[in-house]
Amino acid sequence: MLVDLTVKEFLNKVAGSDPVPGGGSIAALNGAVASALAAMVANLTIGKKGYEEHEELMKHISEVALQVKDTFIGDIDRDSEAYDSVFACFKMPKATDEEKAARSAAIQEATKFAALVPMQVARNAFELMTVIMDVARLGNRNAVTDACVAMMSARSAVLGALMNVRINLGSLKDKEFVAKLQAEADELERLACAKEKELLDEINEELKV
Repeated sequence: MLVDLTVKEFLNKVAGSDPVPGGGSIAALNGAVASALAAMVANLTIGKKGYEEHEELMKHISEVALQVKDTFIGDIDRDSEAYDSVFACFKMPKATDEEKAARSAAIQEATKFAALVPMQVARNAFELMTVIMDVARLGNRNAVTDACVAMMSARSAVLGALMNVRINLGSLKDKEFVAKLQAEADELERLACAKEKELLDEINEELKV
């Protein structure tokens, strides 16, 4: 399991010559980092004087962020496993027409799944951005830049995951499936970039001296 490695071991594995873990796993890792930071800012707000009004919201944000973090951690391995499944299909026998047909069908199904895994990562990361927006605006002002780093990490998770969606879509013959995911990917990218810019512009203005 990739998630059981130390940080150093994981990064060394990424830097190796194997194609996994690759960009998809890193996108999920970015989502986990964003979630952890969002939870941290919420926890730094809970119980602090001057933030009593938002106490319950911060407790809810911390709980949600920690749940999503665990999902992203699982996605680190899920993305690599999806790639391995596609690669395994390419090794299937192709000596007869029947074998070729079975191999082709298996490749298509595995590739669809390999597109859907990062698509869900992108969806979850985008949803997290709304949570981060709330914790950045209402949470402990001493940790507002941590919330901004969470937002940037979440945006990287969205965009990185969508790149993996798109590269898999290019191999699929199901045009309706491709068009649907491509349209969703384009919209998610637009919305994620806009949300990140909204928060960073707001906080950078606040931090001006």
